Amino acid sequence: MAWNEPGGNSNNQDPWGGKRRNNGDRKGPPDLDEAFRKLQESLNGLFGGGKKRGSDDGGGPGKSGGFGGLLGIGLVVLAAVWLYSAVYVVDEQEQAVVLRFGKYYETVGPGLNIYFPPIDKKYMENVTRERAYTKQGQMLTEDENIVEVPLTVQYKISNLQDFVLSVDQPEISLQHATDSALRHVVGSTAMDQVLTEGRELMASEIKERLQRFMDTYRTGITVTQVNVQSAAAPREVQEAFDDVIRAREDEQRSRNQAETYANGVVPEARGQAQRILEDANGYRDETVSRAKGEADRFTKLVAEYRKAPEVTRQRLYLDTMQEVFSNTSKVLVTGNKNGQNNLLYLPLDKMVESGRNTSTPMSGAAATSNEANTRAAADLQQQQARTRESR
Repeated sequence: MAWNEPGGNSNNQDPWGGKRRNNGDRKGPPDLDEAFRKLQESLNGLFGGGKKRGSDDGGGPGKSGGFGGLLGIGLVVLAAVWLYSAVYVVDEQEQAVVLRFGKYYETVGPGLNIYFPPIDKKYMENVTRERAYTKQGQMLTEDENIVEVPLTVQYKISNLQDFVLSVDQPEISLQHATDSALRHVVGSTAMDQVLTEGRELMASEIKERLQRFMDTYRTGITVTQVNVQSAAAPREVQEAFDDVIRAREDEQRSRNQAETYANGVVPEARGQAQRILEDANGYRDETVSRAKGEADRFTKLVAEYRKAPEVTRQRLYLDTMQEVFSNTSKVLVTGNKNGQNNLLYLPLDKMVESGRNTSTPMSGAAATSNEANTRAAADLQQQQARTRESR
């Protein structure tokens, strides 16, 4: 039967199966109402609530003591929540700006910090991380051509106070300033410079102008790098632009080839001209020296002729015949005074060799051999003439 039916032992048994004793002790789980009552009494003692329990109808000081305990619990919870939100940690890469009553109070660095909301308000940002912004659009160049220029801007926060307080949405201002700087620079640059080698100069000018805008607005942003990517013509006229670029590349290639050819031909021509000049100078010096030598020889020959005219004439005759015979391969050797037994010697080997070398100049050894033969023949003839004179 149920624990609270009439006739049941309801005084000695509770719904948890425990039995009450005469001294009020029981077995089984503790009573929750009693536990809450003890906790409330403890809190009332801490926060000044009444210690006596009121009557069963809830009137008297017991009611005010319960309300005070709940209020204390609420205050403790609120204090814990406020302390949890007031203490914050700033990372090594971050900074925080604290406003007190809406006015700038301080800028705090890395570490454990505390502020006092709601009278204080904090803004925490990463000031070392590189941020990037990409922009692409159609621009009008100086020569009134439309090109699409992609652009990437890298920046970071250099002054957190200006970044938070001076400008509303400073990154939006950066985007607008980038658009303005890009249009100004592209609008003052020719199309071929935008499409080819002028991108680095454009990037430098855009960065300088954009940083000047950021400093004027006091955004607290520092532009670290501006990259102008490969610009292109609009899709509708891309083929025509490609043809123009190819023609310009062909022109440059032809110019480079012409310069290469000129660099190879001009030094060679200059070398040949210098060689001709040196040969002419050498021929001039040789001719002048030979003329001077002949003049000196003639002067000395006159003196010798005056001393011995007959011998000198004979010697001149022999030298002349030697010079004449040196140009022929035939050698005539006379036998005696009456002209008998004359022998005509034809050196066939020398004639064949001379015929082979008609197209080329005679070498030093061949010329020396020919001259030696001629001189020997002349000496022989001179000896024979002296023999005839002695007879």
